Amino acid sequence: MYSSDKIKRSTELIDLFGRAPIKKTFGMVLSFNAQLEAVFEMSHNPDFEHALGDTHGGIIATLLDNAGWFTAAVQYETWIATIEMQIRLLKPAGKRDLRATGELVRAGRNFAVAQMRVQTTKGRLVALGSGTFAVTSAKL
Repeated sequence: MYSSDKIKRSTELIDLFGRAPIKKTFGMVLSFNAQLEAVFEMSHNPDFEHALGDTHGGIIATLLDNAGWFTAAVQYETWIATIEMQIRLLKPAGKRDLRATGELVRAGRNFAVAQMRVQTTKGRLVALGSGTFAVTSAKL
């Protein structure tokens, strides 16, 4: 069971993302699952395709970063910053809607580590990632 402060924090983070210009630009929707892992849904958008006609890897990387950042951010009352990411693009998205999910690996005093995955909404694995996030003293 998660503490009420972490559940409250997840609601605050959903509100924060709702005000971010990137939400409108990318059309991403943020929620949290029962484990308080961030889940991002994004409909396929032809405007985000590369020259060969599928979702650009940079868009997929953004989904991975968001899933990791928001999964880690639930653990802290202050701002965190992405300091390192590793991305593995495994298969084309196939012009499908995408879902990115984060999984917390470690939440320490100075940094957090998360693993992330992007799948089509039909469950086909598209990309994996891991990220390290520094804890700052800046309040949200």
